[in-house]
Amino acid sequence: MKSRLSAALASSALLLSGCGVLGIGSDGPVTLKLVAADYGDNPTNSSQHYWDDLARRFQADHPKIRIDVQVINWTDIDKRVAEMVKNGHTPDLVQTGGYADQVAADRLYEASEVLSMDTEANLLDAFSRAGQVMGTQYGIPFVSSSRTFFYNKAIFAKAGIAQPPATWSELKADAALIKAKVPGVIPYGLPLGPEEAQAESMMWTMSGGGGLTDDAGLYTLDSQANEDTFGWLKANLVDTRLTYPDPGTVGRATAFDDFAKGRVAMLNGHPALVQKATGGHIDYGTAQIPRKDPQAKNRTLGVADWMLAFKANNHRSQIREFLNFAYTKENTLAFDEQYNLLPVTQDTLEDMTNSGKHPDLKPFLDALPAANFYPLGDPAWDTVSGKVKTDIGKAVTSDPAPVLGELQQFAEDASKRQRGL
Repeated sequence: MKSRLSAALASSALLLSGCGVLGIGSDGPVTLKLVAADYGDNPTNSSQHYWDDLARRFQADHPKIRIDVQVINWTDIDKRVAEMVKNGHTPDLVQTGGYADQVAADRLYEASEVLSMDTEANLLDAFSRAGQVMGTQYGIPFVSSSRTFFYNKAIFAKAGIAQPPATWSELKADAALIKAKVPGVIPYGLPLGPEEAQAESMMWTMSGGGGLTDDAGLYTLDSQANEDTFGWLKANLVDTRLTYPDPGTVGRATAFDDFAKGRVAMLNGHPALVQKATGGHIDYGTAQIPRKDPQAKNRTLGVADWMLAFKANNHRSQIREFLNFAYTKENTLAFDEQYNLLPVTQDTLEDMTNSGKHPDLKPFLDALPAANFYPLGDPAWDTVSGKVKTDIGKAVTSDPAPVLGELQQFAEDASKRQRGL
């Protein structure tokens, strides 16, 4: 059952806000309001159960800190949090998908202010860096995912392909063999539709030597490397009918479903595809994402969800106590294993890698330390990402240069607006 503060308690909080406590005085109990996203898909596996149990165990050892948990579905959580902030009921902690807008509004504690040195050091370096804005970490990673290349072993056998492709040229050759020898199968699933085109685009641009941004975080959507990447996709996969006729209309869910039904032979995927393919009785294999240059460093996409610590209620020390408890291996491992997600801490990564209980996740676990991320520290990223989702699919059915040029201009303008320029 979702818990809420009573109206009387909320009124007391307003009266005592100068003390930074919810109670009768500076020595009274403090209530931390935690709002978390729901990773479950039904009441039985709702994340509410995890957080309620965590809160009970924490409160048993910290009787002066109460945890008020509210779990909200992914569709509504950011809107509901915005309403709470607007109405003067800012939570102390929010676990959701992004942080840059809250940093821009100066609402968050720095990670170093609410984590012990040991907890902070235990975070994987790649994720700590991804949580930074202008060199300071505000986003505290909570769970993660990475991407790898999937292929259907049965289809490969029918086409006479002995091993997965390591390069673009090998992928093209394998796709042509599949088209010729296994009719009715889409050789490569290229989902560039509005559901998650930014992910597929980032994987392809990185494997082509480019990326959505440079090392300084500046957008490089229209770089020559990216133009070459989308030109290659158009000429070698789309025009030759080795993928969907119009990738810009295909979402990730469709491509995953098709792979799980044996209709797609190859695609890039994340850990959820493991369960889906297994459920569809697909004998699949995984490999590194093919690269344009076989000598180039392997790069993959990392995705993280975040914990945010808000300053509004002046509960820094209590937040610190709770987060140091929440980020112990026992607790992070329990959440990651329950939802088949990947860790963000060193000790949990070591446990999941070496325990022998997660062989299906090994390729994703191995990729985590060197994962690359979206420009999450840019408050304009959500706006830019939305535009990429709707428009970048056009870059493989028409001349990619003007498509990428328009996206670059849009991204630059959105960033300037966020900076007030």
